[in-house]
Amino acid sequence: MTDETFLAELRRARLMAIVRAADPAPAEAAARVLLEEGVRFVEVALTTPDGLGVIERLRPHVPEGSWLGAGTVLTRDDVARVESVGGQFIVTPAVVESLDEAVCRSLPSVVGALSPTEIVTARARGASVVKLFPASVGGPAYLKAVRDPLPDVPILAVGGVGLDEARAFLQVGALGVGVGGPLVGDAATGGDLDALRNRARAFLDLVTDLQG
Repeated sequence: MTDETFLAELRRARLMAIVRAADPAPAEAAARVLLEEGVRFVEVALTTPDGLGVIERLRPHVPEGSWLGAGTVLTRDDVARVESVGGQFIVTPAVVESLDEAVCRSLPSVVGALSPTEIVTARARGASVVKLFPASVGGPAYLKAVRDPLPDVPILAVGGVGLDEARAFLQVGALGVGVGGPLVGDAATGGDLDALRNRARAFLDLVTDLQG
């Protein structure tokens, strides 16, 4: 998929779920539930044991129009492995070498940055989307201040983003929000999947409300 398609789809969805777990089985179960509930962008962190295997097993079950990618992708080799198991995008915590490999492979990338210098550098090196991380450090006010001189940079707010924070970040111009713990909750450790479904619906309702 092209960067343009990825960006347009994420701009419509406005929500990316982040699945990070200590064991592969609950990670796979949580990601599957999120996709079933209509969360169109799901990231599985490679810090999850057998994270690549989780992506490979889930990939045939990803609904048309949804995207499954890998997070905490740090090296060029990581990018190659993600692509080999069918990952559709990568996410990084910082501006690292994996970005350059993703660009070479035309694989969409969401690249972590915090300062204006890092944000500009990420885009200049080819990041599809800049991940403002950790967004909780400056909050929505910081994002608004950054967007004033950089209005055309697509920014996904990630880190410490619950429902209330998601609304605030979206209202000040975030392309979307990436949500881990406040969405996935104890499902990452084998917890209640019905509760996860309810949280997913709450975030999806929020996005729909702001679009309407």
